[in-house]
Amino acid sequence: MSRYRGPRLRVVRRLGDLPGLTRKSARKAYPPGQHGQARKKKSEYGIRLEEKQKLRFNYGVTERQLLRYVKKARRAGGSTGQVILQQLEMRLDNTVFRLGMGPTIPSARQVVNHGHITVNGRVVSIPSYQCRPGDVIGVRGKEASKKLVEANLEFPGLANIPAHLSFDKSKLEAKVNGVIEREWVALNINELLVVEYYSRQA
Repeated sequence: MSRYRGPRLRVVRRLGDLPGLTRKSARKAYPPGQHGQARKKKSEYGIRLEEKQKLRFNYGVTERQLLRYVKKARRAGGSTGQVILQQLEMRLDNTVFRLGMGPTIPSARQVVNHGHITVNGRVVSIPSYQCRPGDVIGVRGKEASKKLVEANLEFPGLANIPAHLSFDKSKLEAKVNGVIEREWVALNINELLVVEYYSRQA
């Protein structure tokens, strides 16, 4: 299953606010489609599926990628749901978004893909790169890279930079000081339902 490239507000209407997917807010409060306004009781499976879809669409990962994160989180020990969220939040594309270098995760992914971002002084164009404590994230020395990031910083997607990141705007350089804490995850989600969804799939 490839990455979603369809209408984003349609997804927001169905799943609720997804800060990483789009900055726009839907004018209609009910889900899209012919039966969007019909009151329909969701099954337990439907509720778990929706939570899983929130993760997929917000962070822009494929089903296969998300399954890989789940398996890795199970092996890591501790709270599986929290580890999944931490892995997704520590991706380079999401970190660039959280720093305000991209207004949404898809646009931050494009900034990374086009080679505008460096990690520890080297250009990294892989959006799924896992940032680690101690990593220094910067902007490539090219004038075009600096202008693009500076323009994005004028209108960041989220107001606050998480506590695990420190950012020097004058140098366009950030440092990863640790792993993100659960309270700094901007997405409104019950990660336990995601774990349940995959445990029942296995």
